[in-house]
Formats: sequence, C-alpha cells, structure tokens
Amino acid sequence: MKNIVKVENLSHRYSVQWAIQDVSFEIAGNGVVGLLGSNGAGKSTTMNIICGVLNQTKGNVFINGINLREKPVEAKKNIGFLPQQPPLYTDLTVEEYLRHTAKLRFVPVKEIKQVVERALNRCAITHFRDRLIKNLSGGYQQRVGIAQAIVHDPKFVVLDEPTNGLDPNQIVEIRDLIREIAKEHAVLLSTHILSEVQAICDDIKMIEAGKLVFSGSMEDFDNYVAPECFILELKKTPGKEILAQLCDIRRIEELEIGRYRIFLTGNTEITERFIEASVANDWELKELIVERCSLSEIFAKLSGK
Repeated sequence: MKNIVKVENLSHRYSVQWAIQDVSFEIAGNGVVGLLGSNGAGKSTTMNIICGVLNQTKGNVFINGINLREKPVEAKKNIGFLPQQPPLYTDLTVEEYLRHTAKLRFVPVKEIKQVVERALNRCAITHFRDRLIKNLSGGYQQRVGIAQAIVHDPKFVVLDEPTNGLDPNQIVEIRDLIREIAKEHAVLLSTHILSEVQAICDDIKMIEAGKLVFSGSMEDFDNYVAPECFILELKKTPGKEILAQLCDIRRIEELEIGRYRIFLTGNTEITERFIEASVANDWELKELIVERCSLSEIFAKLSGK
C-alpha cells in the first residue's frame, strides 16, 4: 500500500538563503499530522511546496504515489488546501461558492450537486447555504473554507492555522470538525500553537531552522524529554532524609504528610528503585506519578532555544 504523502529530501532556497534543507517524511493513512515549528522555521515553505503552490529547489513530493512536480494537475486532484487566509468570495452565497470551487477541482458537472451537499453536511453549514459568505461569523467562514478544501473528496487535506483568530467556542467546534474529517482523510495541520497539537494531532513533524528535528507519534513527542520529577505518596513515611539517600535527588518538596514531589539531578530512571524500597521497608506505596515535561519545554528542547 502506497503512502498518501511522501516527501523526499526536500530543499528550497530563496535567493542565497536556504529556507528548508533535506526534509523527508511520510504520511501513511488517515488521521491528523501536526506540522509544528516556530515562526520562520520553514513550515510554511514546506506546506506550500507540498500543496503545489511553490516549486522546490531540490527533492520530490509524491501525493498518492503521483510525483507533484511531474504531474501537478493529477497530484493536486488529491489535495485540499485551506490557507491561513481562507480564499473566500464573500459576495457569493455559501452554495454558489462551493459549486464554483467544485468546478475548479474538475468535479464532473453531474456530480457537483451531490459533492456540494455532502460538504455542506459534513461542515454543518447546510442551514447557511443561501447566505452571503460576508454575512457569516468568523467561525462559520472558517467552516466554509474547510468545506472548499474537502468538496472534491481529496485523500490529503492541508490546513494552515485553521483556528487562528477564533473565539474559544469556535476553536472547539473547528477541532471537532477536523477530527471528523480525519476519519476519512489524511490531514496535515500547520501550527505553532502547542495546545492545538496536543488537542488534535496523532503524529508530529517538527521543523526548526529549515531542518526536520522530530518525526513521531504524539506519545513519542510527549516522552521526548525524560521527566525530571515525580510525585510520591507513602502511607508510612520514612521522612525526606531517608528518601534522599535512595538515588540522585536534587530536591524533595513535601506537599503534605507522606506526599512528596521529588526532583532528580538528571534523567535517571528511579521509579523501580522507589517501588523496591517501599516493598522492602513496608512503606505502603500509595501513588507514584511521573510528571512529564510540558509541551513548551519539549518545544524548547527540540528547537534548541
């Protein structure tokens, strides 16, 4: 089975400066992949090349097995793209606009009514079909933007900062919509907002200074930086002094009687040591929780900042 997206040694140079260099990754199937990076990291360049908006200096992009550079029209039939600023014709009604975008995507005339109806239903905007786009709220305009990206039922959907500028309720609604779309499509979500990644994505690709610095699952991303502290709760407490002798501990903070936050001097794996000591000394271990690094800390570690 071929990958939906395959990026091989992608590099691009503006004038004399390389924006990205030797970026390679694959997207095998449906789900949400986060394209993460700080501003200026190279993610917009990568996304624009993958969508066929920009011709790369080096490397290849395959969409559903089709080389994007050699057969751009055929490859782009498999791509749906929502830029950061949705390409909306605000003087059209929602239905008029989606019919127009379906024609642009080479949907056969006899199928346009059906595909527009499906996009309206999937994005929950059927009741706005006859309303002018300029009279919709920001959240519903964003839904129309997503509808145009999926109207031709592409295998691959690219969304650039899809919740940017929305209020909290609209953000939740758009996230739910993206999850629903990802059941039938591979979705690439470009963002620099870590909470967005945590809320939606299954996998992460992170670009920093034009290089791919991370590629893996959300769980791998969470665990990339080993934890440096954990919470320990004992029914029979031996006291901070005895606990401090068990391993390389930087500091012990007593939260309440028998409950401690323990800070390590390094990324030492010590949970087994505490469990063994508790059993041997009859301390009656009640809780042992490893505290993961925050996404911000992981981001800083990966980006070298």
